[in-house]
Amino acid sequence: MKKLLIFTLIALIIISINLFEKSSNSIFIATTTSVYNSGIFDYLLSNFESKYGIKVYVIPVGTGRAMEMAKRGAVDLILVHSKELEFDFLNSSYGVHRIGIMYNDFIIVGPINDPANISDLNNATEAFRRIALEGSKGGAIFISRADRSGTHILELKLWKKLGINPSNSTWYFETGADMGTVLRMADNKHAYTLTDRATWLSFEFKNLRVLVERDKDLINPYSCILVNPEVYPNRNFKGAVMLVKWLISDEGQSLIASFKKFNQSLFIPFARDLDLARKLGYPNQEEEIIWYEMEAE
Repeated sequence: MKKLLIFTLIALIIISINLFEKSSNSIFIATTTSVYNSGIFDYLLSNFESKYGIKVYVIPVGTGRAMEMAKRGAVDLILVHSKELEFDFLNSSYGVHRIGIMYNDFIIVGPINDPANISDLNNATEAFRRIALEGSKGGAIFISRADRSGTHILELKLWKKLGINPSNSTWYFETGADMGTVLRMADNKHAYTLTDRATWLSFEFKNLRVLVERDKDLINPYSCILVNPEVYPNRNFKGAVMLVKWLISDEGQSLIASFKKFNQSLFIPFARDLDLARKLGYPNQEEEIIWYEMEAE
């Protein structure tokens, strides 16, 4: 109930801002907390806003909630990371022109002593199996976002591969929290969790380390999707198009590549790498690039 109330209050504040800003030059984008917490939007949007004189409001709510906001007409576009939910959103007619922007990867982190013995793996599914086994013995804890975010959706897919439903297990904690909060909880409890690398690099933890990485199932692409102007004609469709067009431009992609922490790139741009885009689940990437480039600024 508390989480629902907080989300409702956030939505009401955003809708109020929207009503106030309708007459001004502004864009509203809902995105994942993992992207927001990385700081990349502050870095990118300062360049965009100074170049075009448009104010961009970023609402960090996670993939599922970002789509809910778009369906209510509260934002102009979304930047999210869950292919299945994205296609559902497009098929619902609320979203149009999905295009791949950048990717990072997920990692499994856990306690330094690694009681589930997963540090020798590069297979996320096997790592989850070992965590569940050790958890059933009372030796491990797993903390889940449990918030319908892209991270949570991937986690559920990995459990499903194993035929495991951990929800009622004593070793499994469902939080409904953002990635940063979950990582802090995992650090305090010496627990395992699934996180995106960008958020991991944005914090420092004394009790956790990276245990499993580089599994192809852990690649994490991000998409931009515009809110359908036929459903919500009063949204700033032109501004949203301009923002996405800039993100996929050489300038935008170069800035994404140059955003680093601890000398590591947090996100890898791939909008113009058509072969990689297809492999990552964007069969229409070339057509979408052409469509955006044909749109007048």
